[in-house]
Amino acid sequence: MNKLYFTVFAVTLLFGCSKNSGWKKSAENPNYIHRSVREVIEVMLHDIYSPPVASRIYAYITVAGYEAARNGKPKYVSLAGQVKGLDSIPEPEAGKTYCYNLAAAHAILTVGKILVMSEGRIEAFHSGLMDEFKNTGMPDEVYQNSIAYGKLIADRIIKWAGKDNYKHTRSLSKYDVQTDDATWKPTPPAYMKGVEPHWNEIRPFLLDSAQQFKPAKAVDFSKEPTSYFYKLAVAVREAGQHLTPEQSTIATYWDDNPFKVNTNGHTMFATKKISPGGHWINIAGLVCRQAKADYVRSAETYACLAVVIADSFINCWDEKYKSKVIRPETYINQYIDQNWMPLLQTPPFPEYTSGHSVVSNASAVVLGKLFGDNLAFTDSTEVEFSIPARKFESFKAAADEAAISRFYGGIHYMPSIVNGVDEGRRIGNFAINKLKTHE
Repeated sequence: MNKLYFTVFAVTLLFGCSKNSGWKKSAENPNYIHRSVREVIEVMLHDIYSPPVASRIYAYITVAGYEAARNGKPKYVSLAGQVKGLDSIPEPEAGKTYCYNLAAAHAILTVGKILVMSEGRIEAFHSGLMDEFKNTGMPDEVYQNSIAYGKLIADRIIKWAGKDNYKHTRSLSKYDVQTDDATWKPTPPAYMKGVEPHWNEIRPFLLDSAQQFKPAKAVDFSKEPTSYFYKLAVAVREAGQHLTPEQSTIATYWDDNPFKVNTNGHTMFATKKISPGGHWINIAGLVCRQAKADYVRSAETYACLAVVIADSFINCWDEKYKSKVIRPETYINQYIDQNWMPLLQTPPFPEYTSGHSVVSNASAVVLGKLFGDNLAFTDSTEVEFSIPARKFESFKAAADEAAISRFYGGIHYMPSIVNGVDEGRRIGNFAINKLKTHE
């Protein structure tokens, strides 16, 4: 009788332990992180954020996710003390059990709700995702501990974000269009005002200042047909008039213009597309899945990439509104060919340097450090916009293509691309040498 009782007790205990620990595999699926980041991307597509503003949001949500997730593996370390203004992060309580993947997803979405306009959309997704965690069979105590910890992280990140000077820049004057021939002017069809002229006042994440990686001096403006500037504009026009089908495909693929305005008679409407930063954040998610990265490594990838993208915009925008270089469309229409139009719609900010060239090359350096310089991958980011996926042999190959796409598209002169590539690579190399995520 005692032997029978012992056998039943042992089987029951074994079954109970298995049942209680079985939730971990489901709850630690990295797709929870990927889906949370992707939801914020979708909301920003819906709300139409400028590329610099979008980069700021990506940085804060992903740092929040990383700071919660890193506790899942002892070798990972906090970004506190590494990124500017973040001096501390709450630590988990000793003796409590947590699901750090849940805490990370909760932190990402909680910060996201604060930083975007469509808060209700994120809230609906958030609620559903939390129910999925509950349905893994996770003990209620673990669930509550994890939610509480994710909230602590989110609150700390939101407080940190509140001191980056963003709110102050909302009250500053708009860009004052100058009357001289050399400087940037709004372009058709919407003739929008210059976007984020004070972005260089945003606190950087890793850079010492917005001017740290200043590109080579912009080419001097000239209307003379014998001048270098004139010849650069002619080259843009000629390239646009003789694009191959592949060059047109490349330009369209990397357009990533959330400001594209369409006209139909007297009606104007926007075509919603992902920003350059959002495109690379999405590539990060695709590559993490390809590499079968766990939730901690996935959170690390997003955070490292996002803070470098944010710094790239701060650095690039500093130069844009200092040099104020006129766009090819304006120059060509005024001095060379009044009927010429670029393949892509010209974005509403000064020309030098090419933001996509800077951001893409900084991103390629970071992802190359994390996954290897020669990782081939398929980028399906643009499929939702009815543009086929493209295959790349490396991150550098993708970044180089993104950069030259701006010349094919008719929205940048070649020096803006060449010097933008150099600017981005210098930012990326600085970041990977400065940023430490694990022992």
